[in-house]
Order: sequence, then C-alpha cells, then structure tokens
Amino acid sequence: MKGLTLNAKEQARLQILNAVLEGRWSMGEAAEVLVVSERHAWRILAAYRKEGAAALAHGNRGRLPWNATPASMGQQVMAMAQGRYSGVNHTHLSELLAEREGIVLSRSTVRRLLMGTGLPSPRYRRPPRHRCRRQRMPQEGMMLQLDGPPEAGHDWLEERRPMFTLLLSVDDATGMVPYALFREQEDTQGYFLLLHPLIVFEGLDPELRTEAC
Repeated sequence: MKGLTLNAKEQARLQILNAVLEGRWSMGEAAEVLVVSERHAWRILAAYRKEGAAALAHGNRGRLPWNATPASMGQQVMAMAQGRYSGVNHTHLSELLAEREGIVLSRSTVRRLLMGTGLPSPRYRRPPRHRCRRQRMPQEGMMLQLDGPPEAGHDWLEERRPMFTLLLSVDDATGMVPYALFREQEDTQGYFLLLHPLIVFEGLDPELRTEAC
C-alpha cells in the first residue's frame, strides 16, 4: 500500500510487534499493552508478517461509518426542528420524525445533530410541588424538637439585662414546651443543658423521678 501513513496508535502497535519479533517482549506482555487477548495478539502478528504495516491500518479509514447520517437528512431534521417542530424536545422530536415524516433516527442521533448546530433540547418545567405538612406524632413524648431563634439574641428583659437567646424543647404531639432556658448565645453547651432536665425528669420511669429529685 503506497503512501500509507500510520496514526500514533498504529505506530505504537508496530513497535510492540517488532519487539516481539526481536525477542525483547513476550506475547503475553504485548497483549497486555495492546489491551487484547493473547490469542488476538497472535492474529495481529500473523497479519503483520503477511501484509506488513498495511495490516495495522484500520480498514475503515477514509470511509464514512455505516451508521453515519447523510448530510441532506441532517439538514432536513434541523429545518423541521426550527420550523414545524419548534419547541419540541429531542426525545419527542425523534418520535415525531418516525411517526409523521418517516425518518427513523435514534434520540442520541437527533440530539447530536441539533446540539452540533446550537439547538439544545427545550426543558420541560415541572409544576411546583406543594409541600405536605408532616403529621404530628400520635403520642406525647415520642419526639422532642429543640430549637433556638434565628437571630443571635433578643431583648427579652427590655434593656434591663444583656441580650439573651431562648432555647426551647417542643413536644411534637402536643406542642407543649417541657423545658426552656436562656443563653447568651445559641451553642452546643446550651443544648446539653436543655437536654439534661428532660432526660432526668421526663425520660425516667415515673417511680424513679422522685429519687432523681
């Protein structure tokens, strides 16, 4: 084959096969580098011995892939995407082309054609979801929610004392506040102090609460 030019991958294969022929590489090592089975590596070597470097050139070089889309069809699809099917997403467009136009193309092919010309698929906007409020716990004591105000502090004592933050424990079932306390700021130690009386006085068996006191 006159004027044959090997690409970088094919040149690398040529060097590996020459190393095998010269005894510098084993066929197992060559197969590992070529990322093929050892049996297939022997086939490549046999073809190289018979045809020379031409055996390493890809057989489809210079040819269009079998599944290539003709340019005229691509232009037709782009024209319809901008015209009668304007605003249709790529998936729906591929279905419409097959049903109404007799043009059978996969969604990925339609996407490739249109994205190549700067026509992204229109996004379907879902209606906003309405949040459903969680049902409260059916029994007191099953869940306690701990919370503090969003602001750093509040003038609870009307300028008579420094600003304080109110930490609350709220029973989910009843909405009652079994315990609360003031802190200079919302912090981890404050929540531990909030939890302590809850565990001692609310979390123990009723018979043991008197002893805890």
